[in-house]
Amino acid sequence: MMIFILACGYLFTVYLLLALAKRSQREAAMSGFPTASEDEAEQNVSLTSEALK
Repeated sequence: MMIFILACGYLFTVYLLLALAKRSQREAAMSGFPTASEDEAEQNVSLTSEALK
């Protein structure tokens, strides 16, 4: 019986951690953080526009 209780606790913990990871990943995507490629593209545009001046 003790093994059953420990196994249930372990599975519940894993479930909660996966749900938390999924939630935080979705919130980060919705908050509009620029990805590395977008950030690099903005830097390239600003450098190009400075060079043209």
